[in-house]
Amino acid sequence: MNLNLTSKERALLEDQKSHEEICIKKYTNYANQTQCPELKQMFQTFAQQEQQHLNTINSMLSGKIPNVQQNQQKNQQQSQQQNQQQAQSVQGQRGSGMTNVQDADLCTDMLMTEKYVSDTYDTAVFEFKDTNARQILNHIQKEEQQHGEGIFNYMQKKGMYQPK
Repeated sequence: MNLNLTSKERALLEDQKSHEEICIKKYTNYANQTQCPELKQMFQTFAQQEQQHLNTINSMLSGKIPNVQQNQQKNQQQSQQQNQQQAQSVQGQRGSGMTNVQDADLCTDMLMTEKYVSDTYDTAVFEFKDTNARQILNHIQKEEQQHGEGIFNYMQKKGMYQPK
């Protein structure tokens, strides 16, 4: 299906493209910096999902509505499994303490990044006239929120973040 973008829609997609590129770089770099194998795996998984987001945005910028249903199902299953594993791990390790100050900084930065990126997708969803494009952007936003949830759960488990 073809997508005829308005100038505003194109500008919003260009913004999202740059956000996805930064997320890929951060997750990749941070996966290499962390001392925790669990955090490394999570960051690597999220980097791969951000790459899929970037591919989707690039497809939309080229005027195509991508068929993302298969990727959506795969990503949802991965995210659900990871969130379940993290939740189980949180229950078993509450109060285990922060393992590494650098890891806490990496997580804090990525949590802030995911909050921002999710918010920008929210704006984009409301600015697109094409229903299919809106659904795709909404799906990406949900995955960004799942990334944030994964980071939040990890931080809470490690004593890095305690909401008040």
